[in-house]
Amino acid sequence: MTALSGQPLPCPSAPATGAGPASAGLLERGPALDLLAVEAGRAVAGSGRLVLFRAPTGTGRSTLLEAAAELGAGLGMRVLRAYASAENTGVPLALVRQLLEPARARAGLHDGVPETPHPLGRGARLWQLLCEQAAEAPLLVAVDDAHLADHASRRWLTEGARQLTGMPVLMVVTERGQYDVAPPAPGLAHSLPPGVVRMHAVPPLSRPAAEELVRGVLGADTGDAWVDGCVRAGGGNPLLLRTLLEDLRAVFPHGGRAGASGSGGPEPVLPENIAELYPGAFVAAVSWWLRSAGAGSTSVARALAELEDSARYGEQEDGGPGGEAGAVPHEGHEAGDDFGGFLAELTRADPDRVDGWVTAMIRLGLLRRTPGTGVPRFAHPLLRGAVLEGWPRSDRQALHLRAAELRQRRGHGVEAVAGHLLRTTPGGTERVAKALLDAAADASRAGRTGAAAHYLRRALDEPLPRERRAAVLTELGELEFATLRSGGIPRLAEALLLQEKPRDRVMAAVHLGNALAHRGNPHAALDVMRELGALEGEPVLARTIQTASAFFSDHDREIRREVYTRLRERAARSPEWLSPALHALLVRYESTAGLLSAESAMRQIRRLLTAPEDPLLVPYLLSTAAAVAQWADAPDEAERLIRTGLDEHWLSPLHPVHRSLLNTRLDTAAARGRHRWVLEETARRLRTPGDAPRTGASNFLAHRVIALVECGRPSDAERLVDGVDVGTAQDGWEHNRFLYARGVLRASVGDPAGALADFRDCGTRQLGRDVVSPVVTPWRSSAAECLLRLGYTSQALALAEEEFRLAAVWDTPRVRGRALRVLGAATGGRRGLELTAEAVAVLRGTPLDVELIPALIGHGRRLTEAGQSRSARPLLREAATAAERLGAVRLSGQAEWALRASGARRGNASLTGRGSLTAGEHRIAALAAEGRTNAEISEQLHLARRTVETHLTSTYRKLGIRRRADLPAALNGREEGPA
Repeated sequence: MTALSGQPLPCPSAPATGAGPASAGLLERGPALDLLAVEAGRAVAGSGRLVLFRAPTGTGRSTLLEAAAELGAGLGMRVLRAYASAENTGVPLALVRQLLEPARARAGLHDGVPETPHPLGRGARLWQLLCEQAAEAPLLVAVDDAHLADHASRRWLTEGARQLTGMPVLMVVTERGQYDVAPPAPGLAHSLPPGVVRMHAVPPLSRPAAEELVRGVLGADTGDAWVDGCVRAGGGNPLLLRTLLEDLRAVFPHGGRAGASGSGGPEPVLPENIAELYPGAFVAAVSWWLRSAGAGSTSVARALAELEDSARYGEQEDGGPGGEAGAVPHEGHEAGDDFGGFLAELTRADPDRVDGWVTAMIRLGLLRRTPGTGVPRFAHPLLRGAVLEGWPRSDRQALHLRAAELRQRRGHGVEAVAGHLLRTTPGGTERVAKALLDAAADASRAGRTGAAAHYLRRALDEPLPRERRAAVLTELGELEFATLRSGGIPRLAEALLLQEKPRDRVMAAVHLGNALAHRGNPHAALDVMRELGALEGEPVLARTIQTASAFFSDHDREIRREVYTRLRERAARSPEWLSPALHALLVRYESTAGLLSAESAMRQIRRLLTAPEDPLLVPYLLSTAAAVAQWADAPDEAERLIRTGLDEHWLSPLHPVHRSLLNTRLDTAAARGRHRWVLEETARRLRTPGDAPRTGASNFLAHRVIALVECGRPSDAERLVDGVDVGTAQDGWEHNRFLYARGVLRASVGDPAGALADFRDCGTRQLGRDVVSPVVTPWRSSAAECLLRLGYTSQALALAEEEFRLAAVWDTPRVRGRALRVLGAATGGRRGLELTAEAVAVLRGTPLDVELIPALIGHGRRLTEAGQSRSARPLLREAATAAERLGAVRLSGQAEWALRASGARRGNASLTGRGSLTAGEHRIAALAAEGRTNAEISEQLHLARRTVETHLTSTYRKLGIRRRADLPAALNGREEGPA
């Protein structure tokens, strides 16, 4: 042979290092191929050696071995191949016999035939066969996966490697080289001196090479998002990346490119769910990768994937009240926390090996660390999903149960523990139920109602005592009341069935009835109350049922009439039976029916507030009294009653009084002209359940629409109104409020006819509820203004006169001033001018700027029309200044328009700085700068305390300061020009 004679053989060039996409295993394998070329040339020249390729699973060891075989065949070497497998590890010399099968057959060494004694052992005889073949031609011995070989074969390979010097034999062996949780057996290189083995570690693909591969398969114009996702999911592993691309080509034949399918559509989204990726080549490759890593690494990898997918380690999700209906936040490990130790203890593995495995997987690109915490997670959801694929659900649940116990022992938060319990099978233990309920309490306190509901639902799967179950059902019903279309009604109905004590049954029925009424079924709400029976011997509970039923009846006009008819008859027959709360409801009814004056109503309400009342009925009394006080122009008293009801009486959102108090608080703020506060409050409160149709016809929405109009944002208000389906809204008082608000909006945008229709519809519905007085909704005045704009003066006058007559019965500045203003506009002439002047006189000196401003504008216009522009201008400037102070953009615009019509402009109304202060503002600011309190200033100047506060607020804005302590410097500083 020329090789043995010392004549050098030509060495063929190594395969190109820049192999195309089809040669994924040879991308960036230039150093390995160069090494093979050099060592093959040495072997042909008679100097053999062992070349050992060590690499993680899927990195291309077998592809390199095939390249070595092709190289050897090209050099005229005889190629002997063998592939080790785990199935043959118990058969001595199985790998070597597979390698030398042809020679063994020629030598008569057949399996199953009794062997005759031979002076040499079996291994030595096989080595002799190898030498005989090497004498015939240079050999390339290719052995794949030597780490799976039987012990005798591995020993044969190492012993043979020591004898290759001077032989025309090149052994090319591949061996798995990856850091696993279970320590691997020593590799071939551990027992060989460096001179007889050339070991080469095969690295993962670099990002540029992986990107080249992706674009080579999917197309050069594949979007960056797809390329990045594929690279992360493949983790630089050629096997994983190639199989992922195979699946993607099958599912997305046109690739991840916009318009690639010819339809011109947008770029498709790279899947993140493994179910979207089947036919499953990628999943199979990941499964092979896990099996190769061993049971320990598989256990840790699956645990890590499951924790990442469910408990969200290392980051805190934001649950939030509403949008977070389905979100379940879990406490993550903070930066520096011993997550590796936790994972090791959870999987019963060596902590040092787990930490090493995580580090190795990060280096390979399969894991990444979460920014900020350093907690490891899989590089892409597809990779994580493939790791979890096929893992039985029971094993996952068992993992979460161990994780919950471990986190509890480690002192982690209750929500961290409960986050795992959510994913376990109900086990019937009291400890599990307690942990879930504790987590629900924590989540509720933090405002994460969606998370709290998840915990409570899971707690109900555990055995609970009857009373405790009823309490949990009620709490869950309360959360679902605000977040689900069902309104928590099924939970509350079940809770009612579990209650045994009369008082508990009544409260459960009240909660259920309130939920039914607010979901548009007041008839069912009253049926629930009737089914409680007469409750003989329980007068307080009987009165509670009657009082709650009256609140529910507000959601339907026919029911309301029926309930109040019975209540008035009962009051006439046996007034002693009525509690103060029921008496207050009658006062409220008679006030809205136009049967009482404000003075008489407040006298009765104040007397009832001092009467003894059962604690169960006190919230109803406070709520009713607050509403009457607000109507009676006593906002301070109304706000005090609201605070008492909300702060001193713990009221569930399921209690009918809770929403009533919130509505009255909103009514009071709107009456004060606090439009910005109204917008902030309604933005926080107006949340429609994600799965509910958005009717939205509520008092909250009505006030938000009006506040947006007053703040000069009618387009925003129109968007809100367009989203309301009036046809499906329930026929209650809140629906009427919405109709009125929509009428205000339509009038403000130049649609008086549409506004008139809304005001008349609102009035018809109000009258059907026996609500005659304008204390609730001044629909007549608003309709009269629309009629005037449309030219129907006589109809407008009739409505204005009727409003004035009813306002005189209630007799408060607000309703009288408003009625006088509109009546003056409808009457016209000298009499009309007298009426608008009287409106200003009635409202001046009250904290009702929101009514005084339109009265000033209306009277100013009448004066201008009468040729008295000089008298009109001061009034209009006052209106413009007050409107600016309130932030009432609409009224400010009307005042500006009226000023221009009078032939003047506002003067200093829009100035800032000391020169813009009115005389009253300057006087109050000077006293405050001297250190006087608001109470002292109020007493010294004989002003209402609220007036002092209003003037100071305006002063702060004009001076550009935020604190009282800044007043001296601002008042004594250099005067600045107008802004």
